[in-house]
Amino acid sequence: MSIFYGKLCSVILKQVFGKNVQSVAECLFDSISRSLSVIIKTTNLTRREATTALAILIKFRLVTFTPSVSGLIPEYSLNRDAINYILRYPRYVHLAQTKFGENGSSIVEELIRSGCLPASAVIIKCMNNYDNKVKPELYRDVFNTMVTENYLIRLPVPKAREEVVSEVCPTLSIEDYEVFLPPDLDLMELMNVQNGNMQHCRDHEIFWQINFERFHQDFRDQVMVSAVEKKLGASAGECFKFILKTMYTKTNPWQQSYSNPFTLAEVKHLIDKSSKNLELMKYLDQYVSLIAEDSLGFIRKTGDMGGGQFVVDFERSFEELAYTTVESIITEKFGSKASRIFRVIRMKKYIEQEDIQKEAMIPAKEAKLLAYSLVQEQFLQIKTIRKAGGGGAGPAKAFYLFQIKLRQIVKMLLDICYKALYNAITRTDFEKNENKRLIDKSQKLESIVDAMRERGDAEEYIEEIRETMTPPEREIMDNVKLRLKTLANAELALDETIFLFQMYLFHTAYRPPVKTK
Repeated sequence: MSIFYGKLCSVILKQVFGKNVQSVAECLFDSISRSLSVIIKTTNLTRREATTALAILIKFRLVTFTPSVSGLIPEYSLNRDAINYILRYPRYVHLAQTKFGENGSSIVEELIRSGCLPASAVIIKCMNNYDNKVKPELYRDVFNTMVTENYLIRLPVPKAREEVVSEVCPTLSIEDYEVFLPPDLDLMELMNVQNGNMQHCRDHEIFWQINFERFHQDFRDQVMVSAVEKKLGASAGECFKFILKTMYTKTNPWQQSYSNPFTLAEVKHLIDKSSKNLELMKYLDQYVSLIAEDSLGFIRKTGDMGGGQFVVDFERSFEELAYTTVESIITEKFGSKASRIFRVIRMKKYIEQEDIQKEAMIPAKEAKLLAYSLVQEQFLQIKTIRKAGGGGAGPAKAFYLFQIKLRQIVKMLLDICYKALYNAITRTDFEKNENKRLIDKSQKLESIVDAMRERGDAEEYIEEIRETMTPPEREIMDNVKLRLKTLANAELALDETIFLFQMYLFHTAYRPPVKTK
């Protein structure tokens, strides 16, 4: 992990959980695992403070524990990747609202806020906090649907005492069939607990958490469908959406860089069953061929099992998307001519400096300047090939070829994104602390005005309350709101870029052999 990612994780944990949790996470960040005594010694926290911070991190699945080599004490490890998920919490809630309505977003909000909870506790909290008029069976049905569709996942539970070898470190386990098995909830129990007639429901020891992998699968699909829509149109995007649905019926979403083969007939059957797009139904063959022949390379024909089948190629898809993103960054930073040089080198794979100006049709001096600027910023690399028989006298003769190492570029850009995200969060905190008095005053005025409007007070009285904030204060507050909004939008855009690059690195990390005819 990079230094910038460590700083980003640190500031996120401090913002959400406080300084003690930040200190414990920083202690675990640079090591594989550490014991409680080492954490206390390193952080200078009391035993109570350290154990409380660890309990919070474990509850939010940011820390895991395993027995030490001796088996006498537990050792704690930090889940570094999951810390970045905290920034995506609003996106998880929005996706749940889009797919499952207000009840689904309420359930996801409660699980995000608490880390993990029993199903009954989630439903009771939703009924108390959001809308008492909603019947508990509606929340129960939505919860069960989210479990069935893998958006919520059941957490492992400690083994029975007689099954545990060591009592120092509990052993967590769960059967495979229970992971996405909907909970058995009694509506009468829920009502009794809500009314205070019972302490807890029968499922009080069974905890649930949102399944990040399932949400990320939808984010990945959105990236790909959006790319197809922008390039080939809305109907092509809808066609690709049904291709993905067909693919998931026979392919594990995260275990392969390309899907298992599917046929056009399977896609057609699903579209006839679920879509109302008559144009798509009529020209389905042409849309599938258009997507398969496009340079994006999202799907490709395969000759396995007699031909006429297709596979979704995640590796090629995110390689193309990563190249497109890198080209966009180069255009913003160096101009269109630099991106033209980048495309030429990508097309040729290896090219000498003298040939760049000819292929890109750019003057020699300008082409040389831009090429070496890209090398300096690590967007291009130089490969040296020495000529045979150079001898020991005089300078060694060699070819200097420009090339592109995309994985190296993506890792470099990820570090820049982490740094920019850290700066955006730090600047947001600074703006809020610097203008804390004005922000508090503005929020109080807004709450008073809202209350007066609900009571039906006259507009002239409301205007008098608003005038308690002077014009200079109002101007400063408007500028602060604008800066905070800009920073929030920057955080969202950076996270989308980070997600795309992470998907590229994930899908190109392992390259299984592809058999084609």
